[in-house]
Amino acid sequence: MPSRAISPDRAHEGRARSDTITIEVRGTPAPQGSKVGIAIRKAGVYTGRVALKESSKDRVNTWRDDVVAAALKARGRYAPLSGPLVVSMTFTLRKPASAPKRRRTWPCTRPDLSKLARSTEDALTTAGIWGDDGQVVRYHDLAKVYPGEDPDSLDTPGAVITITEVTGA
Repeated sequence: MPSRAISPDRAHEGRARSDTITIEVRGTPAPQGSKVGIAIRKAGVYTGRVALKESSKDRVNTWRDDVVAAALKARGRYAPLSGPLVVSMTFTLRKPASAPKRRRTWPCTRPDLSKLARSTEDALTTAGIWGDDGQVVRYHDLAKVYPGEDPDSLDTPGAVITITEVTGA
């Protein structure tokens, strides 16, 4: 996809389309939840085995679908990124009605920021933006904010994702 890669120490600077993919996702960000263990029973008797189930499956599936759709649109006809990547993700969450209106506040409650990143990374893999999220070598920025309270925030819930392929040069 990119015609030229850039060095990791300059990956956060503004770049042309050929170096960076920016994806704007509209929707409610949902975390890759923890797994819940369910005992497997056969004829009512515990078999000694446990199945793992996603704890927030409905919400995370909707979020992943939103990310995949936005990523496919942003990717266009280009092949998946194949080298090391520097990523920024800014998640805009719905501001609670009880939060102060006239001063900046921080969403320092659930959902967990690292779990938001994990669900989004999985969706970007599904969309074919990259081969595997193991290609991410650095996060330039990873944030959760409220609408209008950060330069990178959206006006409604969603996320802005910037992905830059880097070289060792």
